[in-house]
Amino acid sequence: MPRTPAPKPTTILLVRHGVTGTTGKVLPGRAAGLHLSPQGLEQAQRAAQRLNDLGATPTALYASPLERTRETAAPIAKALHLRVKTDRGLIECDFGGWTGKTLASLRKKPEWRAVQNAPSTFRFPDGESFTEMQLRIWTTLERLAVDHHGETIVVVSHADPIKAAVTYAQGVPLDLFQRTVISTCSISALILTGSTPIVLSVNNTGSLKELIAS
Repeated sequence: MPRTPAPKPTTILLVRHGVTGTTGKVLPGRAAGLHLSPQGLEQAQRAAQRLNDLGATPTALYASPLERTRETAAPIAKALHLRVKTDRGLIECDFGGWTGKTLASLRKKPEWRAVQNAPSTFRFPDGESFTEMQLRIWTTLERLAVDHHGETIVVVSHADPIKAAVTYAQGVPLDLFQRTVISTCSISALILTGSTPIVLSVNNTGSLKELIAS
């Protein structure tokens, strides 16, 4: 009996949104009305150019439904001649009662130690746990990979979901995921094969041309 061929791998290019007026100061979460700053808009334009220079033209573009991710995706869509599709599975972690709080005030909370050193044990008050967030983003990426076998796609999301996906693909325990940095408008590249994922690049803020040979 002939063997069923394995599905072709999907390359996923994960883009964090650009800088906003509160980046590094406030935990915005899913609050509406937060837009890219002028610097963030410039970052998004540069990300679009870097993706356009990649050579392997992406066939689909997905973004979290929040304004800052859709604004980051807009110049990418223009450069790659794609339509932005929003997917709620890519949304920021639900920070619950911590939404909108300053990072300076949150760092003073006793729970902050768990957020940094034992995130698998922590749930945001009236919000999401890190474990739930990681499961959500990873199952979303797996679903998109199935929909785009053998293709390259771009996914615009947020720092913590991207960090959780990248570290999961690397086999890094969730309690160590805070050791990975995902900068604004950085691009991280994964290959989903249907079995063991492959990490091509993490937190790339320069040229992506080194990925072409891969």
